[in-house]
Amino acid sequence: MTTSSLAVFERHESNVRSYCRSFPVVFERAQGCHLWDASGRRYVDLLCGAGALNYGHNPPEMVKRVVEYLTAGGPVHSLDLHTAAKAEFLERFAEVILEPRGMGDFVVQFPGPAGTLAVEAALKLARKVTGRTRVISFTGGFHGASLGSLAATSAPLLRGAAGVELRDVTIVPYGDSEAAGDPAAALEEAVLRGAEPPAAILLETVQGEGGLHAAPAAWLARVRELADAAGALVIVDDIQAGCGRTGTFFSFEDTPALNPDLVCLSKSLSGMGLPMAALLIRRDHDRWAPGEHNGTFRGHNLAFVAGSVALDHWSDPDFTAHAAALAEAIRTGLDSITAMLPPHVARTVGKGAMSGLAFTDTADAARVQASLFHDGVIAETSGRGHVLKLLPPLTMSLPEWKETLDAIGNAVTPLR
Repeated sequence: MTTSSLAVFERHESNVRSYCRSFPVVFERAQGCHLWDASGRRYVDLLCGAGALNYGHNPPEMVKRVVEYLTAGGPVHSLDLHTAAKAEFLERFAEVILEPRGMGDFVVQFPGPAGTLAVEAALKLARKVTGRTRVISFTGGFHGASLGSLAATSAPLLRGAAGVELRDVTIVPYGDSEAAGDPAAALEEAVLRGAEPPAAILLETVQGEGGLHAAPAAWLARVRELADAAGALVIVDDIQAGCGRTGTFFSFEDTPALNPDLVCLSKSLSGMGLPMAALLIRRDHDRWAPGEHNGTFRGHNLAFVAGSVALDHWSDPDFTAHAAALAEAIRTGLDSITAMLPPHVARTVGKGAMSGLAFTDTADAARVQASLFHDGVIAETSGRGHVLKLLPPLTMSLPEWKETLDAIGNAVTPLR
């Protein structure tokens, strides 16, 4: 397949496609932190499926286990029937993730293959538990493009595509350092003095699509206090920031005061990019009647198989130590780049291995992204297009990161 084959996408695929417009090549092979196009050129992948590939492309042990499962004739599709693959995943998830973090009272719901479905389920369940309709969400938040989750998403482009009124969500300023005024006061006003008490407060502790805004611990603790005062549930959307992306499996582990009631997961939960989503529910909030929320693809057994292998990383001290070292190297490296630039040009933003460079001028971010792609590095922009967002696999070696950091440094050199 040659570059001219791009014409097939122009002829047959919807105009809605987006990522491919920034990276107009045809990819044929992937391994670890690398992609290869049809001409054999290698690229460093810092997009990683928008956070769906925290363990890199085609991790060998996951591929091996999935192939063995298929060869043995294991069921791939099973609705929500009991399967051995699901049993293994649930047991491993409880043993490796939930119980060591004091979350043994949470149960797991598989709402379907996409993260937006986990958010939809969380919103419905919060409304069922509380008997209320209104939800609080935040500027910069991205929770999905289906109508329920879209109502809680602030991006004008996405909201404008709804075609109907998006109701029952109040969007207030996010509580990071860029917020104008007092975001805690705005939240208090919305929660305690709104037209009706909210059913839930929905947030990301680090906003991915919103521009790598990271909420401070004090503000997150205030979210919990206000939710308790109003009798509302706290929903953490950890779809992009979870599964180790910020340094710990859940993004909120270093803020125990947040203590969420519902947690949305997807993206890297399956380990290798297979479709999978989950809603973690505090047991006393599991008020669903059997079949009250369902879907055809609730039992993706290949995702359970690969996801079980992915969980092995979190009981491996070598992996967790490496992930911490990589996160530190990312932050240190990006800080070294911004230190070379005039203060008004760019700054380091985000948390852990979910970090990037926020440029004052969106044109600078676009130029750096294009320069990196020219040099064989794929990275997306987020926020208003002003943030270069870097999501390298947690398995990327430190020498690979150093080589990539040098490429980023070269790309920003003209801005010095």
